[in-house]
Amino acid sequence: QVQLVESGGGLVQPGGSLRLSCAASGSFFSISAMGWYRQTPGKQRELVAVITSVGTTTYADSVKGRFTISRNNPKNTIYLQVNSLKPEDTAVYYCNQRYRMDYWGKGTLVTVSS
Repeated sequence: QVQLVESGGGLVQPGGSLRLSCAASGSFFSISAMGWYRQTPGKQRELVAVITSVGTTTYADSVKGRFTISRNNPKNTIYLQVNSLKPEDTAVYYCNQRYRMDYWGKGTLVTVSS
């Protein structure tokens, strides 16, 4: 059984930074694609960044150059370094593990406001 637990969200001023973490339990982490998605009320969940099992990364255009996804396989953890935050980055950020099916965490709230 896969469990994903996100952490690191919070309130930050525009231009600030955060580091989100997602700890995974269960099997297949090292051979899974892992990703971060975000969602705001009334909108669909959207892709933020994905990292494959071999380290290939993909980013949404809106976060390119500001966000960096990484993974630490021995720790079964992925990270999202978020820099130069904007108010429009405010959302609940969800961790995703994809191996034969999608698994989701419960999310961590990032609020960007002065």
